[in-house]
Amino acid sequence: MARIAGVDLPRNKHARIGLTYIYGIGPTTAMKILQSVEVEPSKKIGELSDEEVNRIRLLIQNDYKVEGAARSEVQLNIKRLMDIGCYRGLRHRRGLPVRGQRTRTNSRTRKGRRKTVAGKKKAGKK
Repeated sequence: MARIAGVDLPRNKHARIGLTYIYGIGPTTAMKILQSVEVEPSKKIGELSDEEVNRIRLLIQNDYKVEGAARSEVQLNIKRLMDIGCYRGLRHRRGLPVRGQRTRTNSRTRKGRRKTVAGKKKAGKK
């Protein structure tokens, strides 16, 4: 099993998919990495030679911010937004959707389970 940036990559996946298991590397970045180290993207992680894995590891280590560094940067960006008191920061602070989604219905992922309000009834027909 190949271990890159502290993550065990799945042996049975293609290299372009396996690299996306590393936080901070998506499909496009994975393809760029594989092209620059001259590894076939459709090659399985288990089939990669030690030399190919080392080339990938060195490139990611030197040129990309992944795992802990990427996570801490995202957290610092969110903290900065909250500190300056901008709209996005307030939405983060309140645990509401940040990117303009509706909240009257849906948005349960951000808001959590429904809190039932006692005594609230729907208005009936007159």
